Amino acid sequence: MGWPVDKHYEEQSNYTLANRLDGKLFLAHGDVDENVPMPATIKLVDALVKANKDFDFLIIPNRPHGFGNDPYFVRRRWDYFVRNLLGVNPPSGFAIGQPKPTSTSQGEAR
Repeated sequence: MGWPVDKHYEEQSNYTLANRLDGKLFLAHGDVDENVPMPATIKLVDALVKANKDFDFLIIPNRPHGFGNDPYFVRRRWDYFVRNLLGVNPPSGFAIGQPKPTSTSQGEAR
């Protein structure tokens, strides 16, 4: 896939170990991720499908690598944990706003 891959990488890669998945999995990928190419995630998805594993997959448009604080993703991740760890349905349509800027002791925004 374009990067140097040796035997050790291949042995420990997610797609090589996909058949060993036990439990829930929520994959999320930003479609303009400059760090992890989309084909790498699709390769994992393909391995999970071939292994007949259940998983949830979310592609978020116009998001780069590191979108963990994106309000939509925060809600989806929260909902996933509530549903799969607590075993209850999360509130429908709950909206998470943008994080507010934090301030220093001098009152300046960081």
